[in-house]
Amino acid sequence: MTFQNRRRNCNFVATIPILRDEWEGEAAKTMLADMKMDRQYDIAFVGLKNGIHHYQYHITDQFFADHEVVTEFSDSQIDVGLDFEKNDHLFRLKFSITGDVTIPCDRCGEPYRLALWEEFDQIVKLVDHPEVIDENEEPEVSYLSRTESILNVAGWIHEFILLSIPMQHIHPDLENGESGCNPEVIQKLEEMRNRSGMPVQPSVWDALYKKFPRK
Repeated sequence: MTFQNRRRNCNFVATIPILRDEWEGEAAKTMLADMKMDRQYDIAFVGLKNGIHHYQYHITDQFFADHEVVTEFSDSQIDVGLDFEKNDHLFRLKFSITGDVTIPCDRCGEPYRLALWEEFDQIVKLVDHPEVIDENEEPEVSYLSRTESILNVAGWIHEFILLSIPMQHIHPDLENGESGCNPEVIQKLEEMRNRSGMPVQPSVWDALYKKFPRK
């Protein structure tokens, strides 16, 4: 091996710990960012007095991306209010979901802004052995070990937002009482339905919307 080759190999080996340190540094930054992101939904209840404490969260699409949740809606602008009532042996949580999201209409396929407004109650009981309790018996009740000091509410925020989305997404009617759907798409769907005698499958919506955009 020539001196030049040995030198080139030495330089390559020398870069390995540097690259590893850079990679570990980036991984650590990502991990710390994720921890910081999730920590904002922590309630350190040990230091709280008994009574009601209010928390406010603003949720965007980034919340669902951070938690690796795939949704059918986008452009989320959601406010979550939480009244956290602390007692000696249990907590009462009242979530208020308000805001709106963009979601495709089930009738015409065109996206529209869907307003959200829902409230959900959750009870958390402090117990000695939560792992032996079947939470399916009482879905609105969760159990937390008495040895814990923090309650993370991110999971409930995610769950209750999804429950706030109705099963059917239809454009609201206009002020004159007419449908808010794209009229050209609706007319085309009716023509296709009349020709086939069967309901039109949702797979044609996107194509129709592109062909007949709202003017």
